[in-house]
Amino acid sequence: MGTKTVDETGVKTDEDKTDQAAVAPEKAGSETAGTEAPAGDDAGTDHVSADADADAVAKDEAAAEDEDAGDAATGAAADEGPTGVGQGAGAVVSAGLGIVSLTGSWVGTVASARESLIGQLETSSSSDVGMLIEKGYGNAWHATALWGGLFALVALIVGVVVLARPAFGAPGRSQAPWIKSVAWAGVALGVIGLLLAVLKYTDILLGLPSTG
Repeated sequence: MGTKTVDETGVKTDEDKTDQAAVAPEKAGSETAGTEAPAGDDAGTDHVSADADADAVAKDEAAAEDEDAGDAATGAAADEGPTGVGQGAGAVVSAGLGIVSLTGSWVGTVASARESLIGQLETSSSSDVGMLIEKGYGNAWHATALWGGLFALVALIVGVVVLARPAFGAPGRSQAPWIKSVAWAGVALGVIGLLLAVLKYTDILLGLPSTG
């Protein structure tokens, strides 16, 4: 620091003025730094808190959207699941019954054996060959054709119901392609089985031999 010197008129010299000018900015800088530092810290803390709050809100909104989407998917599955499952089961049943109508069933086999036994009992004391063939084999053959025709008819009805079901359901709900394919297969097998059953029952197809 400079030394205070006073001239004869009582005015400070230039050396003292220079020292005072150098000290003044240092004091001003210290005071400014001391007052502004806390303000800067508070601003940074507020900014971090705001970012954390924004992130939390965004996470909550995302979780809510995911939950809503999951609920919507579950509701849609609940609405469409039973209908699709029922139609698929019906299509498979139709195709299965159609196959049974062509290959035979244990019900038809038992009915045929029963009719054959009844015919043998009725003709045990008869010597008429025509009656023996008719009672012993003709009735059994007709019983087999009858039961095959019943299975074919049920297969046809179930297949048609499955194919017509979407028309009576919710509008805009499409039927799965595989359900249509299996249902159409059941309808086709039912028609074929029903036709064969009629031909066998009327003796047009593989009729009984003539005894004349």
